[in-house]
Amino acid sequence: MKPLVGIVCDRKSHSDGSHSHRAGEEYVRAVRDVAGAAPLLIPASDPQPDIAGLMARLDGLLLPGAPSNVSGWRYGVELAPGTLLDEARDATSLALIPAAIKAGLPLFCICRGFQELNVALGGSLNPHVAASGLDHREDGAASLSAQYAPAHAVAITPGGLLSGLLKTQEVMVNSLHAQGIARLVPGLVVEARAPDGLIEAVSQPSAREFVLVVQWHPEWFAGSDPVSLALFGAFGRSVESHSQNYDKNGHSKKKII
Repeated sequence: MKPLVGIVCDRKSHSDGSHSHRAGEEYVRAVRDVAGAAPLLIPASDPQPDIAGLMARLDGLLLPGAPSNVSGWRYGVELAPGTLLDEARDATSLALIPAAIKAGLPLFCICRGFQELNVALGGSLNPHVAASGLDHREDGAASLSAQYAPAHAVAITPGGLLSGLLKTQEVMVNSLHAQGIARLVPGLVVEARAPDGLIEAVSQPSAREFVLVVQWHPEWFAGSDPVSLALFGAFGRSVESHSQNYDKNGHSKKKII
């Protein structure tokens, strides 16, 4: 059986009062076809899902991007009126992240997931990065292929996880976000920065398995873009390693001699 990777869904409210849970097809394909794992969609719910049950079954966790933003009250700021929120997604992701790290699961966080991890561990966000640096938002009137096309370079931190994976000092990435990291949580290290200094990727060296967090969207061209292939490939190898080396209680399968 393939390793199992959970993908956290968004919760969308409809005009008739009903709700649905969704995850982008690009994330599902990237997990299935590039990381080589079986994707499991996790509904965004409040009250929270069965965290312990999920940790016992999953071999990895993906926190994807989303149109919504993390609610300001969760990190002590007031957001502009009309900001799109998803409180159910917040509740689900912010509970899953520390549980996944404690359980030693491989963790890959993208865009909103990037921001969620920092908030979940006690950090804060800048809700409007365009006010003090580059405008990192996409052109809403452009086609999707244009919105997800490379937008700016990021400088890779020498000697870090990304540097080892990509073997380069700079890559071009897409940019579709209004929020960014303000106060980075101690224990996370910066893996890449945008030209305006905004943090674009972090990792957690103390984690038992792969923990990589990126602000851009590698899922969109995961089957063809060399950088995206490298990131999802590394995530997949870590997921496979976790599946082979740890039982569902997080205990090593290796015999101690």
